[in-house]
Amino acid sequence: MGELNKAQLFALIAFDLDDTLTESKCPLDAEMAELLGALLKIKSVAVTSGASLAQFQQQFLAYLAKAAPALENLYLLPTSGASLYTYQTATKNWAPIYHEELSVSDKEKIKSVFIQVLAKVGLSSSAGDYGPRIEDRDSQITFSALGQTAPIELKVAWDPDRQKLQAIADQLQKLLPEFLVKIGGSTSIDVTKQGIDKAFGLKRLAAYLKLSLDKMLYVGDALFPGGNDEPLLRLGVACQPVVSVAETKNLIRQIIASG
Repeated sequence: MGELNKAQLFALIAFDLDDTLTESKCPLDAEMAELLGALLKIKSVAVTSGASLAQFQQQFLAYLAKAAPALENLYLLPTSGASLYTYQTATKNWAPIYHEELSVSDKEKIKSVFIQVLAKVGLSSSAGDYGPRIEDRDSQITFSALGQTAPIELKVAWDPDRQKLQAIADQLQKLLPEFLVKIGGSTSIDVTKQGIDKAFGLKRLAAYLKLSLDKMLYVGDALFPGGNDEPLLRLGVACQPVVSVAETKNLIRQIIASG
């Protein structure tokens, strides 16, 4: 937690969503909502994830709004930073600042390669008990091995060392060199336009806010080689790894205490 020694110097705190602010695909809990509400009073806050905006609404915003009615200091970067949304106070809606949409032909190619690679490794690409396995998020195509709504315990048990996901991601990247393939959550793989990742999103946000990168702190659970937070290590922002939602809560308390 060395970065917290200079927490007062950061104007914006950026967070990953799943396994950082919430358990994977689970609702934001009341304690975290209260902590974020308090943080938003003193800092700008960004949240970036492979999740779609609709997932943000369902999993995160629906619970945060009760604790943080003033959301003008909050910035959303869904689909791995392929989009940036800001809160419009007048209309009480979220409006896009940019949106890097995949073309129809790009989407069809990515889906076709997913089906090909999954068949090769003996995995289904069809929807299962826990929802679609291949999901079109407009600016990103995402594979979820068990479906988005699978229980956490099943997700954790499916690929604890992420070797299955990495093997699939490696094959996809070879067949889709013009796109960026990255491991998302515990059972997911995201494909976006080349160059679109969380670092891209935070760089665009910094430009939008006219904020230097050294005024940002990023907090995430996947700041390891191959993790979808890893690009932030190369961007030049301060990064703080966490291993649980509980650890993130403690970190936010320390930031609030430091002012």
